[in-house]
Amino acid sequence: MSDHSEGEDNSEEIITEEMLWEKIPEVQGLDRANTYYELSARIYARGQYDEALALAETARDIYADLGAIAPAEGLAQAYSAIGYNLNQLKRMNEAATAMSKAVELLRETKSPMAIELACTLGEWWYGSKEYEKTIECMNQCVQEHLVDGNDSGAANDLHLIGCAYRESKNYGKALEAFKESRALFKKLKEVINVARCDQKIAHCLTELGDAEGALLAAQKSLDVFVTAHDHRRETYSSFELGKAQLAAGYYEEALMTLENVLESVTESEFKDFEFIIDIERKIALTLNKLERVDEANEIIRRLDAVTEVIDEA
Repeated sequence: MSDHSEGEDNSEEIITEEMLWEKIPEVQGLDRANTYYELSARIYARGQYDEALALAETARDIYADLGAIAPAEGLAQAYSAIGYNLNQLKRMNEAATAMSKAVELLRETKSPMAIELACTLGEWWYGSKEYEKTIECMNQCVQEHLVDGNDSGAANDLHLIGCAYRESKNYGKALEAFKESRALFKKLKEVINVARCDQKIAHCLTELGDAEGALLAAQKSLDVFVTAHDHRRETYSSFELGKAQLAAGYYEEALMTLENVLESVTESEFKDFEFIIDIERKIALTLNKLERVDEANEIIRRLDAVTEVIDEA
């Protein structure tokens, strides 16, 4: 380690974690807060989230005690670090609350970091099934992204807004958001993302009773995923196509589509039981429409036995 005199640029020097720990008793105020924050970041990177969280909270307390002397960015960074650690510890609601505080502080100072953290926050709210908060958070992000001319950011924001509305079963609003998202992705020539929107548009249209519109959207998305050899997404688009065929009264085609979807899902290594049950229930509905009532009843009987086990767990 080279000697360095005061005022000399020592940015070349590698600061080790040990040096940071040794520094803590020697420094006060802002330096002390920054040191705790830096330690927290190092320990977060190692995956020791409990310890990193405690250090980030200490940094936050020091920044907060310093009040107006401390730059708002410091306090905001400490809050975001608390958020990231809580998120890793699967304490989702607390994580989102801490991140909200960081976003609020950064927006006050017009920091460009605010929007990045706000998008992360929206995803966390969505992960916590807080769909109203997701929509509120992402609506603000859409406006900011559009003002910045960031169409890609706005398209992703709108996609998440659509998903949140869809989970809330507000299919009209979801459809609007997915259409806006699709238009932006199309402008950017992001083919896969356009198809992701089409697949969700198909779902909304089926729910809203526009079976023919749903058929067109599902087929468009399916064509892209087949071409891209994206088998997982191809499966979901085929499911939307099958549901649209069922809604449109094309029962033979629906049965064939849904049985193919079931086959591809049950062949995959990861068995998504909820999805399998969903497909089989749609198959039973289709069989009923085809007046193959005994087969439909047998599927429903079997599924009821399975869901009973799942619900008990």
